[in-house]
Amino acid sequence: MDRFFKLKENGTNVRTEIVAGLTTFMTMAYILFVNTLFLGSAGAGMSDNAVFFATAVGAGLMTIIMGLFVNVPIALAPGMGLNAYFMTVVLSSNGAISWQAALGAVFLSGIVFIILTVTRVRQMLLVAVPQSIKMAITVGIGLFITIIGFKLANLVAVTVNVAPDADLSQPIPGSSFNLSLGNFITHHDALLALIGLLLIAILMVMRVKGALLIGIVATTLIGIPMGVTNLSGLSSASWLPNFSDLAVGQLDLKGAISLGLFEIIFIFTFVELFDTFGTMVGTATRMGIMKDKAKGEKTIGKAMLVDAVGVSAGAALGTSTITAYVESASGVEAGGRTGLTSVTTGLLFILALFIAPLALVVPSAATAPALIIVGVLMMSQVRSIEWDDFLQAFPAFLTIVLMPFTGGIANGISAGIVSYVILAVFSNLVTERKVKIHWLMWVLAIIVVCRYVFIGGE
Repeated sequence: MDRFFKLKENGTNVRTEIVAGLTTFMTMAYILFVNTLFLGSAGAGMSDNAVFFATAVGAGLMTIIMGLFVNVPIALAPGMGLNAYFMTVVLSSNGAISWQAALGAVFLSGIVFIILTVTRVRQMLLVAVPQSIKMAITVGIGLFITIIGFKLANLVAVTVNVAPDADLSQPIPGSSFNLSLGNFITHHDALLALIGLLLIAILMVMRVKGALLIGIVATTLIGIPMGVTNLSGLSSASWLPNFSDLAVGQLDLKGAISLGLFEIIFIFTFVELFDTFGTMVGTATRMGIMKDKAKGEKTIGKAMLVDAVGVSAGAALGTSTITAYVESASGVEAGGRTGLTSVTTGLLFILALFIAPLALVVPSAATAPALIIVGVLMMSQVRSIEWDDFLQAFPAFLTIVLMPFTGGIANGISAGIVSYVILAVFSNLVTERKVKIHWLMWVLAIIVVCRYVFIGGE
């Protein structure tokens, strides 16, 4: 095992890798239930059992493949945001687009990704994108994860001021709502999350190995007497997996093409392109593999190929886009440095078929503190941005703030790319400073502009 995963070479051991894998699983296990909510009977209309199966098996298999063939601690699962878009596509069509056709669109977007990866277009992003924006992506994802953590635990609340006759079915202007601190008296989950956050922070200060995992487990136990951790379902739960009514192989490629879902395929491709890039760069930077540029780019290239295959594989199993997960950073912070972390996480996802009732016990208030701590750790990359150089600082700033403020990683990266190209052009035209703009940055900037002009920001 040491020879296969190169544990000593990466300064780690079996115990640390397993703990890191457990930590990653605990911080992203929520996708098993959130994805079922979006794609299941209450969302896109698929069978709840089919979605749970596809989520667990898809995430498990692709994460294990990532660990075995790339040897990096990066986990994959159906992407948040893309699953919500999948649901929206089906529901907003009033029956015109079936979930089978939507799965077909996801599958085709995966084929596009494989082509872009094999032709090394995706890998060129590592060279084309300026260092300041790459560092900003890491910081922005950290804040993005933090916001998710605060929302999951009700640590933040939203107050809305609208007119009595306002149409609440339409987007509410930004000036009409405000974020405020959650109520710790009426929301016991917010209080539990605060306790968990302080507990993990104390463990981090004490340099306790596996602080995130220990914190999640301890917070779950503390939540029992507080009434947040619910154990009532364990007594009557079925511990055997249900393999009936699955959606394996039910994607409709012909329907996706005949319905003209090319715009939907493009959106799946566009969002996945930047989301995955951000996750890969952010996680790789925290791992330290980007210190060796040649080795880092080769590793990321292999990881991107696995990620691309995962998109189509997930659609074949019956779920929306499977992608690299930003929560992988929690395993990295727990000490994970090799593929053994991913293999551990992947096996746990598959075993989730047997322990689904137990996985339901862990409340979001217990996993939220871990996400917030990861956000703290990823903020450290902010010092690598050249803030004294406005050409570097402004695109980096937009990249960072738009991720959490707009709820989309792709929005931040898009703004950073377009603003950098515009500023670099003016610098070359009106100042003595000449800035080299990689040709791929031009291509990306044009794609971004077209995407928002002709398709919109959703």
